[in-house]
Amino acid sequence: MVIEAQPHRAVFFLGRTAVGVIRTVGSMVLLGGRALSGLRRPTWPAGELFSQAYLAGNRSLLLVAITLAFVGMVLVFHACIQSQRVLGEMSLVGPAFLQLIIREFGPTIVALMIAARVGAGISAELASMVVTEQVDALRMNGADPARYLVAPRLVSVWIMTVALCVFGCAVAAVSGAVTANLLFGLSYDTFISFSMTRTGDLVTGLAKASAYGFYIPLAASWAGLSASSGSEGVGRATTAGVVVGSLGVIVLSAVIGAAVFGLGL
Repeated sequence: MVIEAQPHRAVFFLGRTAVGVIRTVGSMVLLGGRALSGLRRPTWPAGELFSQAYLAGNRSLLLVAITLAFVGMVLVFHACIQSQRVLGEMSLVGPAFLQLIIREFGPTIVALMIAARVGAGISAELASMVVTEQVDALRMNGADPARYLVAPRLVSVWIMTVALCVFGCAVAAVSGAVTANLLFGLSYDTFISFSMTRTGDLVTGLAKASAYGFYIPLAASWAGLSASSGSEGVGRATTAGVVVGSLGVIVLSAVIGAAVFGLGL
């Protein structure tokens, strides 16, 4: 009896998980649609867009710079060692690294940093407003929380995510070039070469950065507005915002990569 019950439990668990994912995605799509509809006639306070952009961008600048600098150093260090062992020379390390950081690693790693820092902040802020009934007060005054609270965060984080992805790729390229030059004697002219980077790589990197910039604040806002049960709900909402945001970044990376490959870019 116990052995026969196991498959049923597995099916029940998978079904419940699938329903939960569908509900979550549907709720986020509806929230995003309501937020985007508010862009036609903005109702948020003057200066809110710049305030959110400062919180999302300027305060994440150092985190992104340090993270991408070390990512560039580590990747180039190991790439140079393996290139020496296998090929006996390192002239292709720079071009291959730049292509990889622009197309894949740069946007994705920056997005994960933003999901952890900015996403957590948005989730905690909105969850606190929910549990203190500030969101209910907005609804009583005829204001849609999606248009009033989510829309400015959506726009500002989207803009700053794209900008930070470009900045992060530049930092990784510089740190990688310095590492290759100081530790392996590879000249900067040889390393900084875009011979392997194509237009499709730039399109893929910008597409990923744009998708991440839209998704992260949307996931964080959904988690925050779904909070309940007082201070404990704020903690759960913050955790959910980071988890859903980070998982979504990984999924989007795979989906966009597969789509671009299918298009032949």
